[in-house]
Amino acid sequence: MQTVEEIKQLLHRNKLRLHQELLQSKEAYHLIKKSTHSHLSEEEKQKIKIQLLDICKAIPAFTVFMLPGGALLLPLLIKLIPDILPSAFQEDPETDNK
Repeated sequence: MQTVEEIKQLLHRNKLRLHQELLQSKEAYHLIKKSTHSHLSEEEKQKIKIQLLDICKAIPAFTVFMLPGGALLLPLLIKLIPDILPSAFQEDPETDNK
């Protein structure tokens, strides 16, 4: 059983991860917009590719979570298929000293 402090820490960590994922999506959006009128470098193309794959990974995870009992099923699914989560949720976010 987890204590209240551990739960708060997990919620804060996931909040940081979600923020990181949103920043990456915003960057990908701007790069896609830029690609309509100029050429992208290989690094920029790679960033877009990674972010689009992350978005594709988030859709099944969200769908499983929305199913009845999904909140219990998703952690089991993550144990079996660790790559189902977007990259921001797979690595520890940088600690924020606020």
